[in-house]
Amino acid sequence: MNQTSFSVTLPEEYDGARLDKSLAELLHRSRAFVQGMIEQGRVLLNGAPAKKSALLREGDELACTFAALSAIEAKPEAIPLDVRYEDADLLVVNKPQGMVVHPAPGHPEHTLVNALLHHCAGELSGINGVLRPGIVHRIDKDTGGLLIVAKNDFAHTALAEQIAAHTFTREYRAIVHGTMKSPEGVVDAPIGRSERDRKKMAITQRNSKPARTHYSLVTQYDRFADLSLRLETGRTHQIRVHMAHIAHPVAGDPLYGPQPPAKGLNGQCLHARLIGFLHPRTGEYLEIEAELPAWYTQFLGRIL
Repeated sequence: MNQTSFSVTLPEEYDGARLDKSLAELLHRSRAFVQGMIEQGRVLLNGAPAKKSALLREGDELACTFAALSAIEAKPEAIPLDVRYEDADLLVVNKPQGMVVHPAPGHPEHTLVNALLHHCAGELSGINGVLRPGIVHRIDKDTGGLLIVAKNDFAHTALAEQIAAHTFTREYRAIVHGTMKSPEGVVDAPIGRSERDRKKMAITQRNSKPARTHYSLVTQYDRFADLSLRLETGRTHQIRVHMAHIAHPVAGDPLYGPQPPAKGLNGQCLHARLIGFLHPRTGEYLEIEAELPAWYTQFLGRIL
Protein backbone atom coordinates (compact mmCIF):
# COMPACT_ATOMS: atom_id res chain seq x y z
CA MET A 1 0.00 0.00 0.00
CA ASN A 2 1.34 3.43 -0.91
CA GLN A 3 2.43 5.55 2.01
CA THR A 4 2.77 9.28 2.27
CA SER A 5 4.26 11.57 4.86
CA PHE A 6 2.76 14.48 6.72
CA SER A 7 4.51 17.06 8.86
CA VAL A 8 3.46 20.37 10.35
CA THR A 9 4.61 23.00 12.77
CA LEU A 10 1.55 23.47 14.95
CA PRO A 11 -0.09 26.92 14.98
CA GLU A 12 -1.52 28.49 18.14
CA GLU A 13 -5.01 27.04 17.72
CA TYR A 14 -3.68 23.57 18.63
CA ASP A 15 -2.01 24.75 21.84
CA GLY A 16 -3.27 22.51 24.67
CA ALA A 17 -5.09 20.06 22.37
CA ARG A 18 -4.78 16.27 22.53
CA LEU A 19 -2.58 14.62 19.94
CA ASP A 20 -5.11 12.08 18.66
CA LYS A 21 -7.98 14.55 18.28
CA SER A 22 -5.82 17.14 16.56
CA LEU A 23 -4.17 14.74 14.13
CA ALA A 24 -7.57 13.30 13.17
CA GLU A 25 -8.71 16.84 12.38
CA LEU A 26 -5.57 17.66 10.41
CA LEU A 27 -5.69 14.47 8.33
CA HIS A 28 -9.48 14.32 7.97
CA ARG A 29 -9.34 10.74 9.25
CA SER A 30 -11.22 9.06 12.09
CA ARG A 31 -9.88 9.27 15.61
CA ALA A 32 -9.66 5.45 15.73
CA PHE A 33 -7.52 5.43 12.59
CA VAL A 34 -5.16 8.01 14.05
CA GLN A 35 -4.93 6.17 17.38
CA GLY A 36 -3.88 3.06 15.48
CA MET A 37 -1.10 5.03 13.77
CA ILE A 38 0.07 6.33 17.14
CA GLU A 39 0.12 2.82 18.66
CA GLN A 40 2.20 1.59 15.70
CA GLY A 41 4.79 4.32 16.34
CA ARG A 42 4.11 6.07 13.03
CA VAL A 43 3.45 9.43 14.67
CA LEU A 44 6.34 11.55 15.94
CA LEU A 45 5.97 14.57 18.19
CA ASN A 46 9.13 16.69 18.16
CA GLY A 47 11.01 13.70 16.72
CA ALA A 48 9.87 11.09 19.25
CA PRO A 49 6.92 8.68 19.52
CA ALA A 50 4.14 10.08 21.68
CA LYS A 51 1.05 8.88 23.52
CA LYS A 52 -2.37 9.56 22.04
CA SER A 53 -3.23 11.71 25.07
CA ALA A 54 -0.15 13.94 24.72
CA LEU A 55 -1.00 17.63 24.94
CA LEU A 56 0.31 19.75 22.08
CA ARG A 57 1.97 23.14 22.23
CA GLU A 58 2.21 25.91 19.66
CA GLY A 59 5.40 25.37 17.65
CA ASP A 60 5.53 21.58 18.19
CA GLU A 61 6.71 19.56 15.19
CA LEU A 62 4.26 16.80 14.30
CA ALA A 63 5.13 14.17 11.68
CA CYS A 64 3.67 10.84 10.57
CA THR A 65 3.27 8.38 7.72
CA PHE A 66 -0.10 7.04 6.64
CA ALA A 67 -2.01 5.52 3.76
CA ALA A 68 -1.60 7.80 0.76
CA LEU A 69 -4.20 10.46 0.14
CA SER A 70 -4.42 12.85 -2.76
CA ALA A 71 -1.43 15.17 -2.44
CA ILE A 72 -2.13 18.81 -1.71
CA GLU A 73 -0.14 21.19 -3.83
CA ALA A 74 -0.66 24.90 -4.25
CA LYS A 75 -0.87 25.59 -7.98
CA PRO A 76 -1.45 28.90 -9.77
CA GLU A 77 -5.05 29.48 -10.87
CA ALA A 78 -6.34 32.38 -12.97
CA ILE A 79 -8.90 33.49 -10.39
CA PRO A 80 -9.79 37.21 -10.51
CA LEU A 81 -8.58 39.21 -7.51
CA ASP A 82 -9.88 42.51 -6.12
CA VAL A 83 -6.51 44.16 -5.42
CA ARG A 84 -6.79 47.41 -3.44
CA TYR A 85 -3.06 48.17 -3.19
CA GLU A 86 0.10 46.67 -4.70
CA ASP A 87 3.79 47.42 -5.00
CA ALA A 88 7.04 45.44 -5.20
CA ASP A 89 6.83 44.34 -1.55
CA LEU A 90 3.19 43.63 -0.80
CA LEU A 91 -0.41 43.77 -1.88
CA VAL A 92 -3.75 44.19 -0.12
CA VAL A 93 -6.57 42.03 -1.42
CA ASN A 94 -10.30 42.34 -0.82
CA LYS A 95 -11.17 38.66 -0.29
CA PRO A 96 -14.72 37.64 -1.18
CA GLN A 97 -16.86 35.86 1.39
CA GLY A 98 -16.69 32.09 0.87
CA MET A 99 -13.10 31.94 -0.42
CA VAL A 100 -10.64 29.81 1.59
CA VAL A 101 -7.30 31.55 2.19
CA HIS A 102 -4.90 28.64 1.59
CA PRO A 103 -5.06 24.99 0.42
CA ALA A 104 -5.83 22.35 3.05
CA PRO A 105 -7.48 18.92 3.18
CA GLY A 106 -10.98 19.43 1.84
CA HIS A 107 -9.96 22.64 0.03
CA PRO A 108 -7.03 21.75 -2.22
CA GLU A 109 -7.76 24.36 -4.89
CA HIS A 110 -9.64 27.57 -5.76
CA THR A 111 -8.16 29.32 -2.73
CA LEU A 112 -6.74 32.81 -2.35
CA VAL A 113 -3.22 31.35 -2.44
CA ASN A 114 -3.94 29.68 -5.79
CA ALA A 115 -5.07 33.05 -7.16
CA LEU A 116 -2.05 34.85 -5.66
CA LEU A 117 0.42 32.40 -7.21
CA HIS A 118 -1.01 33.28 -10.62
CA HIS A 119 -1.31 37.01 -10.01
CA CYS A 120 2.18 37.40 -8.53
CA ALA A 121 3.83 34.82 -10.82
CA GLY A 122 5.08 32.95 -7.75
CA GLU A 123 6.80 36.01 -6.23
CA LEU A 124 5.57 35.57 -2.66
CA SER A 125 7.34 35.25 0.69
CA GLY A 126 8.22 31.71 1.71
CA ILE A 127 8.20 32.11 5.48
CA ASN A 128 4.91 30.24 5.96
CA GLY A 129 5.79 27.36 3.62
CA VAL A 130 4.62 26.22 0.21
CA LEU A 131 0.91 26.05 1.08
CA ARG A 132 0.77 29.53 2.63
CA PRO A 133 3.13 31.67 0.55
CA GLY A 134 2.83 35.36 1.33
CA ILE A 135 0.15 34.88 3.97
CA VAL A 136 0.93 37.19 6.91
CA HIS A 137 -2.46 36.86 8.63
CA ARG A 138 -5.71 35.10 7.84
CA ILE A 139 -9.43 35.72 7.90
CA ASP A 140 -12.05 32.99 8.01
CA LYS A 141 -13.50 31.48 4.85
CA ASP A 142 -16.89 33.15 5.37
CA THR A 143 -15.45 36.49 6.52
CA GLY A 144 -14.92 38.85 3.61
CA GLY A 145 -12.62 41.82 3.34
CA LEU A 146 -9.05 43.03 3.40
CA LEU A 147 -6.00 40.81 3.73
CA ILE A 148 -2.36 41.86 3.41
CA VAL A 149 0.06 39.64 1.45
CA ALA A 150 3.87 39.81 1.47
CA LYS A 151 5.82 39.33 -1.75
CA ASN A 152 9.15 38.75 -0.01
CA ASP A 153 10.52 37.63 3.35
CA PHE A 154 11.70 41.15 4.24
CA ALA A 155 8.16 42.52 4.00
CA HIS A 156 6.66 39.47 5.69
CA THR A 157 8.94 39.77 8.74
CA ALA A 158 8.34 43.51 9.14
CA LEU A 159 4.56 43.15 8.86
CA ALA A 160 4.48 40.19 11.27
CA GLU A 161 6.41 42.25 13.81
CA GLN A 162 3.79 45.00 13.60
CA ILE A 163 1.02 42.49 14.20
CA ALA A 164 2.88 41.05 17.20
CA ALA A 165 3.41 44.56 18.61
CA HIS A 166 -0.30 45.41 18.15
CA THR A 167 0.53 48.38 15.90
CA PHE A 168 -1.20 46.84 12.88
CA THR A 169 -4.68 48.40 12.49
CA ARG A 170 -7.56 46.05 11.67
CA GLU A 171 -11.12 47.31 11.68
CA TYR A 172 -14.24 45.28 10.92
CA ARG A 173 -17.96 45.76 10.49
CA ALA A 174 -20.36 43.18 11.90
CA ILE A 175 -24.07 42.77 12.36
CA VAL A 176 -24.79 41.16 15.72
CA HIS A 177 -27.88 39.92 17.50
CA GLY A 178 -29.66 41.96 20.16
CA THR A 179 -29.79 45.48 21.55
CA MET A 180 -26.51 46.97 22.71
CA LYS A 181 -26.57 48.27 26.30
CA SER A 182 -23.71 50.67 25.60
CA PRO A 183 -22.76 52.48 22.36
CA GLU A 184 -19.14 51.41 22.80
CA GLY A 185 -16.98 49.11 24.85
CA VAL A 186 -14.05 46.73 25.09
CA VAL A 187 -14.16 42.96 25.45
CA ASP A 188 -11.04 41.84 27.30
CA ALA A 189 -11.17 38.06 27.67
CA PRO A 190 -8.53 35.37 26.93
CA ILE A 191 -9.20 32.94 24.09
CA GLY A 192 -8.07 29.34 23.73
CA ARG A 193 -9.17 26.10 22.12
CA SER A 194 -12.50 24.81 23.43
CA GLU A 195 -12.12 21.60 25.44
CA ARG A 196 -15.64 20.50 24.46
CA ASP A 197 -15.37 21.08 20.71
CA ARG A 198 -11.93 21.30 19.08
CA LYS A 199 -13.39 23.12 16.07
CA LYS A 200 -14.30 26.03 18.31
CA MET A 201 -12.45 28.61 20.35
CA ALA A 202 -13.63 29.67 23.79
CA ILE A 203 -13.14 32.15 26.61
CA THR A 204 -10.88 30.24 28.98
CA GLN A 205 -8.00 30.73 31.38
CA ARG A 206 -6.44 27.41 30.38
CA ASN A 207 -3.95 27.33 27.51
CA SER A 208 -5.23 30.70 26.30
CA LYS A 209 -3.82 34.01 25.13
CA PRO A 210 -4.92 37.56 25.92
CA ALA A 211 -7.50 39.00 23.54
CA ARG A 212 -9.01 42.49 23.33
CA THR A 213 -11.72 43.73 20.96
CA HIS A 214 -12.98 47.32 20.84
CA TYR A 215 -16.49 47.91 19.50
CA SER A 216 -18.75 50.90 18.79
CA LEU A 217 -22.34 51.04 17.65
CA VAL A 218 -23.01 52.25 14.12
CA THR A 219 -26.79 51.67 14.03
CA GLN A 220 -29.20 49.89 16.37
CA TYR A 221 -32.05 48.02 14.71
CA ASP A 222 -35.01 46.19 16.22
CA ARG A 223 -33.34 42.79 16.75
CA PHE A 224 -29.83 43.45 15.41
CA ALA A 225 -27.03 45.99 15.76
CA ASP A 226 -24.48 47.13 13.17
CA LEU A 227 -21.07 47.50 14.84
CA SER A 228 -17.62 48.81 14.02
CA LEU A 229 -14.89 46.74 15.69
CA ARG A 230 -11.14 47.11 16.09
CA LEU A 231 -8.82 44.27 16.97
CA GLU A 232 -6.11 44.98 19.52
CA THR A 233 -5.01 41.33 19.27
CA GLY A 234 -5.63 38.81 16.51
CA ARG A 235 -6.70 35.47 17.96
CA THR A 236 -8.50 32.79 15.96
CA HIS A 237 -12.23 33.65 15.69
CA GLN A 238 -11.65 36.56 18.08
CA ILE A 239 -14.58 38.81 17.13
CA ARG A 240 -16.96 35.88 16.83
CA VAL A 241 -16.01 34.49 20.25
CA HIS A 242 -15.99 37.87 22.00
CA MET A 243 -19.36 38.94 20.63
CA ALA A 244 -20.94 35.62 21.62
CA HIS A 245 -19.35 36.02 25.07
CA ILE A 246 -21.21 39.30 25.68
CA ALA A 247 -24.47 37.77 24.38
CA HIS A 248 -24.35 39.53 20.99
CA PRO A 249 -23.23 36.77 18.57
CA VAL A 250 -22.50 37.70 14.98
CA ALA A 251 -25.52 37.20 12.73
CA GLY A 252 -25.27 34.10 10.55
CA ASP A 253 -22.43 32.58 12.59
CA PRO A 254 -22.82 28.77 12.31
CA LEU A 255 -20.41 28.06 15.22
CA TYR A 256 -21.10 30.67 17.88
CA GLY A 257 -24.52 32.06 16.97
CA PRO A 258 -28.07 30.83 17.56
CA GLN A 259 -29.23 27.83 15.53
CA PRO A 260 -30.45 27.86 12.87
CA PRO A 261 -28.41 30.92 11.79
CA ALA A 262 -30.11 34.09 10.58
CA LYS A 263 -31.70 33.65 7.16
CA GLY A 264 -30.26 35.43 4.15
CA LEU A 265 -26.61 34.96 5.11
CA ASN A 266 -23.99 32.45 3.97
CA GLY A 267 -21.91 32.47 7.13
CA GLN A 268 -21.11 35.15 9.69
CA CYS A 269 -21.95 38.76 8.80
CA LEU A 270 -18.41 40.02 9.32
CA HIS A 271 -16.37 42.22 6.97
CA ALA A 272 -12.71 43.27 7.32
CA ARG A 273 -13.14 46.86 6.13
CA LEU A 274 -9.84 48.59 6.98
CA ILE A 275 -6.14 47.75 7.30
CA GLY A 276 -3.49 50.24 8.47
CA PHE A 277 0.25 49.58 8.69
CA LEU A 278 3.71 51.06 8.28
CA HIS A 279 5.13 50.16 4.90
CA PRO A 280 8.05 47.81 5.62
CA ARG A 281 10.42 49.56 3.20
CA THR A 282 9.43 53.23 3.27
CA GLY A 283 8.05 53.54 6.81
CA GLU A 284 5.04 55.41 5.44
CA TYR A 285 1.73 54.73 7.20
CA LEU A 286 -0.81 53.29 4.77
CA GLU A 287 -4.50 52.81 5.39
CA ILE A 288 -6.60 50.79 2.95
CA GLU A 289 -10.39 50.60 3.09
CA ALA A 290 -12.99 48.39 1.43
CA GLU A 291 -16.63 49.37 1.11
CA LEU A 292 -19.32 47.13 2.57
CA PRO A 293 -20.07 44.24 0.17
CA ALA A 294 -23.47 43.75 -1.41
CA TRP A 295 -24.35 40.75 0.79
CA TYR A 296 -23.80 42.91 3.88
CA THR A 297 -25.88 45.87 2.70
CA GLN A 298 -28.61 43.53 1.46
CA PHE A 299 -28.92 42.03 4.94
CA LEU A 300 -29.05 45.54 6.41
CA GLY A 301 -31.95 46.25 4.08
CA ARG A 302 -33.80 43.19 5.36
CA ILE A 303 -33.55 44.17 9.03
CA LEU A 304 -34.62 47.82 8.63
